[in-house]
Amino acid sequence: MNPRLRAVCDLSVAEVREYAGRHEYDGVVQDLSPAGVAAGLARLGGGPAEADPHDEAHLAAAEAGLRAWYGIAEMHRRNPLVHLANLDLASYDREYAPPEERAEARRRHLSAWPEAVDGALQALDQVPAPVASSLLGAARGLAAGLGDEAGPEAHSAHSRLVAHLERAAREGPPEVALGGAVLARVMGDPEALPVDLGRLAERADRERARLRELTAQACEQFRPALEPGGIPALLAELDGDHPGPDGISSEASAQIDQLRAFVTEADLLPDLGGTCLVGPAPASRRWAMAMMSWAAPSEPEAPAWYYVNPPDPSWSPEEQEQWLAVFSRTTLPAITAHEVVPGHFAHGQMLRRVRGEVRRTLFSPAFVEGWAHFGEELMVEAGFRSRDPRFALGVWLEGLVRVTRLAVAIGIHTGAMDLAEAVHRFETDAFMGGRAARSEAERATFDPTYGRYTWGKLEIRALRDEAVARWGRRYGHRRFHESLLALGAPPLGLMGDALDGA
Repeated sequence: MNPRLRAVCDLSVAEVREYAGRHEYDGVVQDLSPAGVAAGLARLGGGPAEADPHDEAHLAAAEAGLRAWYGIAEMHRRNPLVHLANLDLASYDREYAPPEERAEARRRHLSAWPEAVDGALQALDQVPAPVASSLLGAARGLAAGLGDEAGPEAHSAHSRLVAHLERAAREGPPEVALGGAVLARVMGDPEALPVDLGRLAERADRERARLRELTAQACEQFRPALEPGGIPALLAELDGDHPGPDGISSEASAQIDQLRAFVTEADLLPDLGGTCLVGPAPASRRWAMAMMSWAAPSEPEAPAWYYVNPPDPSWSPEEQEQWLAVFSRTTLPAITAHEVVPGHFAHGQMLRRVRGEVRRTLFSPAFVEGWAHFGEELMVEAGFRSRDPRFALGVWLEGLVRVTRLAVAIGIHTGAMDLAEAVHRFETDAFMGGRAARSEAERATFDPTYGRYTWGKLEIRALRDEAVARWGRRYGHRRFHESLLALGAPPLGLMGDALDGA
């Protein structure tokens, strides 16, 4: 590996291990102590340039992004999520290697927990109280189900970390804002794209207005003569139409078959190959409602898993029904398009075909999520389930949640919006209930770039418009998609190379 790429990977251990399949990092924890991070940053840029100009720019953007994340924003000092990802053992539940190999890697990882927690306690000296409060549940859940497997040293280390966060939740500063200048660097530097937050907020407002209008149109199509004030009641009614806990996997599987057939027939992507299975996630990943675990580019061919998790039977009937509403026949097809085809599974299959270690190892999160979100709307445009307005409605509702994330992240981290105002935005703009709206708003405190879904989608749509204008009659959806995905998961500012090299 190019030593420059190695230095980037050394500062991104959890990400490259799981999503790129760099299993030389199995059993390894990253040194996230202040000294460890400083040493890692000092190693960035030490090595030869990539021969391919695009790959060189991609690698340089990754280096700039890490300097912004750790050097400017100092996320290892204020954001426990960085350290929780470093400790997380869930990646070893994936079937990328024989069970005994994965078990041994998991054992080595657990044995390093005390050292990793020592580094976390040295680093986490600037944790805002709202951030600590929001992540306490995730921190406590790291050790759930480990039992004697972890040993007393690991359990003791975990308890020390939880106690540190509990103290931060009581005594930490109340202010969570990074500041506009820092947020712009954290967002833009890894994307090789300068960010004007004011202009981006305006784009979010325009996108919100578009999605609200499309939502109203889909509701009117589903129930003619519906008054605008009746939309929330209709959405609540549709939430109740779901397959139940025992039917989620079978309905999701059927949707995958339909989506794959449609994408092929409409010539949106090449034949993807591969297998995508559906079922509940391993115990360590049951906190998520739905997610994709793909066969990473540097791993042998293996089935991907589309995890759809039914509610915990121990929950109250009300809590179970709230969870199941996410899998309604309005929203589950849109989620499947996002997670599977033409979203993450399809992207993962295309990543296995790209050339060069940079493209197979370093992925822009804004592109990854932007592509999947773009894919949902692509299916509406192409006419998938055109006779059932619920599919389009599900896509528009998902879009409203994501565009509200973008607006809220900018508002929270520039100080223009407090948490109560953020909750209200999710309630009014995205039709979310109180508990769900609060959870989404709190996520902004520790995930300042979670507007990446909408931002990425908007940039990909803008590039598509440019491709249509430049290519004219030679434009085709499949040509554009293959040219773009040949770059892997490029920084948003480098996507234009897809048009020049097509």
